[in-house]
Amino acid sequence: MSALTTIGFDADDTLWQNEQFFRMTEKRFAALLAGHGDHEHIAARLLEAERRNLAFYGFGIKGFTLSMIETAIAITDGDVPGSVIGEILAAGREMLSHPIEPLPHARETVEKLAGSYHLVLITKGDLFDQERKLAQSGMGDLFDAVEIVSDKSAATYARIFSRYGDGPHKSMMVGNSLKSDVVPAIDAGGWGIYVPHELTWAAEHAEAPVAAPRFRQIADLGELPSLVEAIAKDG
Repeated sequence: MSALTTIGFDADDTLWQNEQFFRMTEKRFAALLAGHGDHEHIAARLLEAERRNLAFYGFGIKGFTLSMIETAIAITDGDVPGSVIGEILAAGREMLSHPIEPLPHARETVEKLAGSYHLVLITKGDLFDQERKLAQSGMGDLFDAVEIVSDKSAATYARIFSRYGDGPHKSMMVGNSLKSDVVPAIDAGGWGIYVPHELTWAAEHAEAPVAAPRFRQIADLGELPSLVEAIAKDG
């Protein structure tokens, strides 16, 4: 019997670009408030607001937009012009309608693995936005299940991999976030496959669990099929 039956994939910055649009919007936001501080200062204040608001708004563009508005009010001591609020709202809407950009090897890798393994897309963020991006990707039919969750923890992975597969011990999670994709999947008893992305949100940074027997790192998704084959065979 195979040592691996189920593979979870993160979506944003694993299958398609995401963080680059947040960085672009952050630059636009900092330019709007340039009279109240330099980019680094404004970006730091925005990150503080984002971290603080995760418990209220969760992950995604809508929470990011609200955090920009909150930061603009704070930085201007409540004097932010209505036109700036309008620009911030427009920037958020543009992010929610931006076409997806698949990452290298994403589709071909998912296609290779589909049918041989239970494939589950496991992602955080706004429900409508994630559904939109999955539909645009053309990869939706390749997944056996899609889980859009509020957070990713060991309990989350244990639940999902037990529901759609043979439990976490015969599962792996593939993603660009050590904090959300890799470490909790390993803590649940599964494999954690780290696929670094050049841009990863600061709130998703964590130390790589290099000593964990079920940790692996690959350069891109093109290396995943051969790694999956080796793990499925040898465990």
